Amino acid sequence: MIKELSRFAIRCGLIPIAYGILRLYLLTVRLRSEHEEELLNHLHQGGKGIAAVWHQRILLVVRYVRRFSKFSPAVMISRSRDGDLIADVYRRLNFRPVRGSSSRGGREALAAMVKELSVHPAAVHVLDGPRGPRGLIKAGIIRMAQLSGAPIIPVYISVNRAWILRSWDRFLIPKPFSTVWVRMDKPIPVPAELDDTAFEALRLNIEKKMRDNQDEDDRKHGWGETLF
Repeated sequence: MIKELSRFAIRCGLIPIAYGILRLYLLTVRLRSEHEEELLNHLHQGGKGIAAVWHQRILLVVRYVRRFSKFSPAVMISRSRDGDLIADVYRRLNFRPVRGSSSRGGREALAAMVKELSVHPAAVHVLDGPRGPRGLIKAGIIRMAQLSGAPIIPVYISVNRAWILRSWDRFLIPKPFSTVWVRMDKPIPVPAELDDTAFEALRLNIEKKMRDNQDEDDRKHGWGETLF
């Protein structure tokens, strides 16, 4: 149903209206953050970073990410029709959409993201998008960090009450008057040179770290089950 609604909005030119409704709806959601100042100071002092997030939780932070719009972060978005809608939303947030994904146009998009990071300090990467598998980190973010020299910054996003869609990622939609918590972890530097074994070991270590920390935060905020 979500796909049909997004395609209808694109076809009928209703994206500005849909975005306005979404903004109003998200005003009912309370926001809390941890370690935001450390990241902002890092970026203001000339540091770089690639914020790493799970696809399941991207709607939860649409309102929150406006706090970083001054840095014009790049974000990789698929070339699908659904991606058209998401890209339009992020442009309105002063983000810079780069179109492509692991399944289509990935090499060109990776090069464009690296180029963006040579000019702008921040980027956002959805770890397991656009088609999954859920909760598994793909190689792209490691390569992006290697080529750009920007560290990976894990971002954990939790909500105390949400609807869970029957999609591949169990997409989360916050319920009215719920609370969303955003927690930034310490930057993870990635060496420019890694052999295949070290590359895969690093990917698995980051994946385990992020899944374990996300599960811990979710339990802290009231979820008795793993959302992965």
